[in-house]
Amino acid sequence: MEYIDYYKLLGITKVATAAEIKTAYRKFARKYHPDLNPDNKEAEQKFKAINEANEVLSDPEKRKKYDKYGADWKNGEQFEKAGQKQQQTHQRQNSESFGADDFSEFFESMYGAGNRGRQTKFRGQDLNAEVDLNLRDVYESRKQTLTVNGRQIRLTFPAGIENGQIIKIKDHGSPGANGGPNGDLYITFLIKNDTLFKRDGNNLHLDVDLDLYKAMLGGEILVETFTGKVKLKVASGTQSETRVKLKGKGFPIYKKENQYGDLYITFKVKLPSDLSEREKELFTELSNIRNGN
Repeated sequence: MEYIDYYKLLGITKVATAAEIKTAYRKFARKYHPDLNPDNKEAEQKFKAINEANEVLSDPEKRKKYDKYGADWKNGEQFEKAGQKQQQTHQRQNSESFGADDFSEFFESMYGAGNRGRQTKFRGQDLNAEVDLNLRDVYESRKQTLTVNGRQIRLTFPAGIENGQIIKIKDHGSPGANGGPNGDLYITFLIKNDTLFKRDGNNLHLDVDLDLYKAMLGGEILVETFTGKVKLKVASGTQSETRVKLKGKGFPIYKKENQYGDLYITFKVKLPSDLSEREKELFTELSNIRNGN
C-alpha cells in the first residue's frame, strides 16, 4: 500500500491540534474543490486526498493508528492481534520467534490466499464535504447536486439548516474493500447571512428605524419580513428599543413542515436634525405645554 503523508498533504506538523487540522483542511478543500476546478483531474485527485487526510487526522482513534502503523493503519488491530498471537505462541511453545507459517496464516486470513478463499471485508472511509449557501438558500427545502470523490450526488437539503450543521449521508463515502460496506458522507453547511435579519435559531431579529413623529403619534408602517413587507401598527408614545413579535414570521423549523419561528422587530427612534427656526419654535411651545409653562 502506497504511503501518503497526511500531515505533509495538509501542510501541518504531527503535533497539530484539531483546530489546526480543521483550518488546513478547509483551506485546501476550497482550493481543490471540483466545482472550482471543472475538468481538472489533478485537482480532483488532490481533493480526494485532502478529504482522506482529514478523515483520518480529525478522528483521534484513526490518527493514533495512522501515527503508529503508517500506510497499514487500517489493519492496525489485525497486526496487534497477530502480535498477541505471537506472544501467546511463544509462551505456550517456548519458541524463540513467531514462525513464518503463523505469519502466512495471519495474512491469508486478512487478505485471502491460495485455496482458502478467505477475505476480510473492510468498510470504506467516511468522506467530508462543505457546502456554502446563503441564508435565503435554506429558507426553503432545495435540491442540489454535489461532486464528491468523483461522483455526482443529487440531494435534498431540508429548510432550516443551521450554520455549521453537519448531516450524514449514509453509504455515500468511499467504497468498501472485499465486499465491505461503503463509508458515509458528512456534509458541513457554511451559511452566509447576506440579509438585514439576524438569525437566532428559528427566530429572526430586525431593527426598524422609526421617526419621532410616528413614535409620538402612532400609526401604521411597512416592515420587511423574510417573505415580503407587511403592515404593522405602531402605538403612540413608542419608546426607542421597544420590541414587538410577529408570530410565525421567523425561520423554518428544521424537518418540521410548515412550522416557523418568530420575527422580533426592535424600533430605533430617530430624532430629527437640522431643525428650522419654525420647528424649533414649535418644539419650544410643546415643551412649555408639557411643563405647564
